[in-house]
Amino acid sequence: MRKILIIGAGQAGLQLGLSLLDHDYDVTVMSARTPEEIRGGRVMSTQAMFHTALQHERDHKLNLWEDQAPEIEGLGLSLAGPDGSRALDWVGWLDNYGQSIDQRIKMAGWLELFEERGGKAIFHGVTTADLDGLIKHYELVLVAAGKGELVQLFHRNPERSPYTAPQRMLSVSYVHGGRRRPEHPDADAVRFNVVPGVGELFVIPGFTLSGPCEIPFFEGLPGGPLDCWSDRPGPAEHWNRMRELMRQYFPWEYDRFKDAELTDPQATLTGGYAPVVRHPVAKLPSGGHVLGMADVVVANDPITGQGSNNASKCAASYLDSILERGEQPFDAQWMEDAFERYWSRAEPVTRWTNTMLQPPPEHVMNLFGAAQENETIRTRFVNGFDNPADFDNWFLDPVRAEEYLKQVG
Repeated sequence: MRKILIIGAGQAGLQLGLSLLDHDYDVTVMSARTPEEIRGGRVMSTQAMFHTALQHERDHKLNLWEDQAPEIEGLGLSLAGPDGSRALDWVGWLDNYGQSIDQRIKMAGWLELFEERGGKAIFHGVTTADLDGLIKHYELVLVAAGKGELVQLFHRNPERSPYTAPQRMLSVSYVHGGRRRPEHPDADAVRFNVVPGVGELFVIPGFTLSGPCEIPFFEGLPGGPLDCWSDRPGPAEHWNRMRELMRQYFPWEYDRFKDAELTDPQATLTGGYAPVVRHPVAKLPSGGHVLGMADVVVANDPITGQGSNNASKCAASYLDSILERGEQPFDAQWMEDAFERYWSRAEPVTRWTNTMLQPPPEHVMNLFGAAQENETIRTRFVNGFDNPADFDNWFLDPVRAEEYLKQVG
């Protein structure tokens, strides 16, 4: 029975650990927090997971909250015009629903499930010095903790990382009491609101500790009016400030949320980071090697909602690579190859996400405008969130975009 250590108890690390247990591996997960500490902590993300990622969970019976969480049936776009009103407003429908489950619920529950299924969980922070001593006890060590000291072991790959600074400043609240969206009162959909020169407001139907909720999420251009969180306001002030920003820049969403309240005192989050792709293999002082996964090696801006989806797909890809390795050693070359296999999935996501961080070019505006009247375009766009590689075929290239518009027009 091959022994594997995973540092980090997030979407990628726990999904991989639990799926390896299904194949009789001896797996240890190290988490800096216990399940109780995770449940009682601050919200960690704005996860919106689509069909492919959700299916990876179903394949290993990890979909513990699927019957309780709202089904995200579509994605809507609202684009503000020069006068502040909506120049575009449309919604497209997904072929298969998505879901967003508060990671405080999921990761705490998965840690408990991991132990129930025979995995070993160690609740302790890990330093580089600790890691150097740990690798001698395991055949493979993976780092899935996207924050903290260990990330510094993995160096930025400049050929795959066009940005060196944050491209958006982020602010999040989980709330109860939002009114139904009038355009589709009987269906839940992610709403993608854009004010050029200011930033974006996403609203994600989710499921939290106290039940169904909604997750308003600002992506503010650095130095702009949505970049106003350096004072780290308390939860009540944070949500009041978000509502005031909605009133000024996204009034159609303010009308829905003016009476909403936070789901709990830990339901806010702010931050910002530079999108980055790192080299996947780190060499420790002892000469041993460890493999990074998910946000450790590919950290995209959340503007396209792909973080948790990438983490799930990374875990699934690494699982395949580990199983196919059989009894052969997990050497540095195998680690590089395992990452490149995952990168073939992550690279189209990264290219699309980095494009969406820039002002939309003319051909993209033409596509969005045509989508207002053309259901085929809307449907293809929203289903690209589950299969981002498809954007290369029609969305990202101006020539292909023009050909596609002629084809569907």
